[in-house]
Amino acid sequence: MEKKKYTTLEELEDKYFGEKGTPEREEYEFELSMEILGEKIKQIRKEKHLTQEQLGKLVGVQKAQISKLEKGASSASISTITKVFRALKATVKLQIEFEDETGLILT
Repeated sequence: MEKKKYTTLEELEDKYFGEKGTPEREEYEFELSMEILGEKIKQIRKEKHLTQEQLGKLVGVQKAQISKLEKGASSASISTITKVFRALKATVKLQIEFEDETGLILT
């Protein structure tokens, strides 16, 4: 019986979006992060029984801006994103990681 070789998600991402550290991969990961963030905003907004227009008024932006955020089509400022989550009474935690001169990942 022949063994099947399975492709990992990381191998597929490398193939179609470039290897980690390349500009293409960075753009892909940023867009993916914005989509995930947008879905979370939409989920919480709906749980709070708010329309996009109502959330926009709470934040001080137009409904269109909330729509763009939810679709991941906007690279909003951290300030705006923080305001959105504050209006939704949700806590945001920011984690920053960097690599030191030895290659060790620090948070």
